[in-house]
Amino acid sequence: MIRVLDLAAFGELATGLALVVVPSFVGQVLLGEVLTGPAIPTARVAGIALIALGLACWRNSGLLGMLIYSAAVTLYLAFFGLTDGSVGVLLWPAVAVHAVLSVLLWRSRDKSNTS
Repeated sequence: MIRVLDLAAFGELATGLALVVVPSFVGQVLLGEVLTGPAIPTARVAGIALIALGLACWRNSGLLGMLIYSAAVTLYLAFFGLTDGSVGVLLWPAVAVHAVLSVLLWRSRDKSNTS
């Protein structure tokens, strides 16, 4: 029997994946407008958050969700900062904070598995 939470998690996973892969299309079908400029990376970060939320609900693990979100946002923001010319003043501090959080969450995961 499929739990309602599993169904909702799958929906958020699919929506998040669509936002990461084709953010402009999702903007057009949901909001009636094509996303452009800074809306694209913002939509992708929202997509990463939805994927992490979906995985956290599906696996019943908030730690897993935060770890996936933090690691994926670290990688995406670093990629964005290295490849795009428009970098805000807080981009690299955000990358650093998420990288540190990812390491701490990973270490926390290891401790919870051994106890």
